[in-house]
Amino acid sequence: MALRIEQPGLLTTVQDQGRFGYYNVGIPQGGAMDQESAQAANKLVGNSAEEAVLECTYMGPSFTVDAPTTIAVAGADVPLLVNGQERPPWTRIELAEGDAVKFGVIRGGARFYLAIRGGIDVPQVLGSRSTYAIGRLGGLHGRKLEAGDVVPVGEPTGLLPSIEEIPASHRPASGGPLELRIVWGLYDHLLTDEGRRRLVEEEWKLTPVADRMGLRFEGPGVEWIEREQPFGAGSDPSNIVDAGYAVGSIQIPGGTQPIVLHRDAVSGGGYAMVGTVISADMDLLARATPGTVTRFRAVDLEEAHAARRERAQRLEELWAL
Repeated sequence: MALRIEQPGLLTTVQDQGRFGYYNVGIPQGGAMDQESAQAANKLVGNSAEEAVLECTYMGPSFTVDAPTTIAVAGADVPLLVNGQERPPWTRIELAEGDAVKFGVIRGGARFYLAIRGGIDVPQVLGSRSTYAIGRLGGLHGRKLEAGDVVPVGEPTGLLPSIEEIPASHRPASGGPLELRIVWGLYDHLLTDEGRRRLVEEEWKLTPVADRMGLRFEGPGVEWIEREQPFGAGSDPSNIVDAGYAVGSIQIPGGTQPIVLHRDAVSGGGYAMVGTVISADMDLLARATPGTVTRFRAVDLEEAHAARRERAQRLEELWAL
């Protein structure tokens, strides 16, 4: 069983829940940027949460299937057409041999996920099938899909669920103004009081410079304290001697445009991490489109941990449907 890719879309990659345990040697965790939507698609086709899916950014692929199968699409609002007939997302869809699938122009959000019964069956690399294109690891030949690719699909191992549609109450929210909760970082003390205030009290806007490595915002800028740069650091006011980066770290090179590091970001470098977007809000960030008005709100670790528990509970409820 395989998908035969006619058009690859803008950026379509194989992703699963991620590659863990190698961050210390510079290999990021990767995986689906919007994990909740990816899991919802897998739920509908009877896969486990760990099965690999296709992550499609803005423009989806077109393909045919060479055997009967079951698919589901979840995430951003996009028209899904089977043999020219529109079919709804967030539902289970049965395909016959030779059926042609393509996607229309996205209507909202940034990424959607295509799950196919049995999962995308590319080899595991360091414990994951996720594509890390910068390092040419995982996925299909370590890269995004291209026209003419044949994407292998595994044999189903689970039963189809009783539900055929994810109810609206279990679909992740997207669109509109964005609030991202952050905890202050190791280097927020390098900002002035006014710089800290601007970061969490002023509005920022997501720019088109947004990919799997990081998302850049524009806004009022921040202020750095005046200091003598330590030996080994660069001349930018945000430069430090190299340190490790947490996923979700916020850097502000030059003090003008915050960058939030996402799942394919490098694991360390020479920019100060003034804060970190909490893990529970990383999926929300992945759904944002350029131009989204955003506010960062500082929270303490207790609230961050509570949000993580709430997210875990949502996923448990999804899989209990």
